[in-house]
Amino acid sequence: MTTSEYPWPDTPHVNLGRRIVGQLQQAGHEAWFVGGAVRNWLLGQPIGEVDIATAATPEDVASLFRTCLHVGAHFGVIIVVEEKMHFEVATFRSEGGYIDRRHPDSVRYGSCEEDYQRRDFTVNAIYYDPVNATVYDPADGLLDLRAKLLKTVGEADRRFDEDALRLLRAVRFAAYYGLELEGKTRDAIPDHTHLLSKISAERVADELIRILSGPQPGRAMHMMSELGIWGVIMPEVERMRGCEQPPEFHPEGDVFVHTAMVLDRLREAWDDEPPAELVLAALLHDIGKPETQIQDDRIRFPRHHAMGAKTAEYICRRLKLSTQVVERVAELVHGHMQFIDVKKMKRSKLLRFLDRKIFGQHLALHRADCLASHGIMDNYEFCVQQLDDLENTRGQEALLPPPLITGNDLIAENYQPGPLFSEILELVRDEQLDGNLSSREEALTWIRQRLDRS
Repeated sequence: MTTSEYPWPDTPHVNLGRRIVGQLQQAGHEAWFVGGAVRNWLLGQPIGEVDIATAATPEDVASLFRTCLHVGAHFGVIIVVEEKMHFEVATFRSEGGYIDRRHPDSVRYGSCEEDYQRRDFTVNAIYYDPVNATVYDPADGLLDLRAKLLKTVGEADRRFDEDALRLLRAVRFAAYYGLELEGKTRDAIPDHTHLLSKISAERVADELIRILSGPQPGRAMHMMSELGIWGVIMPEVERMRGCEQPPEFHPEGDVFVHTAMVLDRLREAWDDEPPAELVLAALLHDIGKPETQIQDDRIRFPRHHAMGAKTAEYICRRLKLSTQVVERVAELVHGHMQFIDVKKMKRSKLLRFLDRKIFGQHLALHRADCLASHGIMDNYEFCVQQLDDLENTRGQEALLPPPLITGNDLIAENYQPGPLFSEILELVRDEQLDGNLSSREEALTWIRQRLDRS
């Protein structure tokens, strides 16, 4: 079929990809765009990377282009580099078994007809010739796109047996593009969730973050529960289902429902695609509630933020995330309840809270948390106003004024270095931020009046 009704965007990636296809065809090799670029083009979505499938062998490809990376050559894949952009050029192939649930045990070069049969979903098995403007659609992916269906290529059981990560990819594609899982595809997923335990933690974490960073993370979260996925990759999340909350603060429902709604409101709160640590903190901010729930005259969760921070840290380390992400997620989870007291905080404590390195993320999580529950935004608005006032007062300078004294000042006063130093400096800093001390001399006088020299 021709596709003149679907104009391709005029972007460097598309134009350079078309040129690569043209060079392959001029050398006598069949070549197509395939995968996500074609899918997104047909759905009117932005196109990022462009992947190319061809009859040319890796050796043929390498001989035609000046700069190539051979990182996947043994799987039939060459990375062609044009104007600092990378293009995956893969030889048509069929694949053997997937013993490690990731890589095929063997690869045999073949035809485009054989190539499509190894792909995961029909919507990712549509081939487009950008030189002649024609489509090859052997798996009827176009029909599935029009029907808003996500369907595996061939037998669903076989596709998921080959690579269990496709279970998570199914959720991601369905949620991101607003597709429904085709019947046999959906039915096969619960029977294969146990295979996710054989997938590396890094791959699961990467896919999970992509799922929850998408436009419909709440829907994805519910799908993963219905399909039995949470019980394998993160049973702590599944335990939030059915954990009731006080209706006066959470009219939306239980902890699981609330968390899904927080994730849905996160993009609004962040005004962009949120960073990984903020997404994970939104998922885990109430993870401590099931373990701390008390029901007497009312439902309470004493210190669930502290329990949640420990659990979140454990989960993130289990996913083998970076130390920075682990620490930030734990900080966000532990700090999400501090907003309750912001109007009652001493000035020094409030300023320290506002001056946190990732306070913007704290604020976004709090906003999403409120929007997904009682809707009361007083504390959020208070913090925003405080930040505006500080910015108007200090201009482009740091949010907080520099400390009045340092450890060197204490040494100059003949105090011996030791654990007491940090305590003294913290006390002086609090007095400064509370407005009780304003100069180095005042700070040193304050110290002399309270400490005996040794």
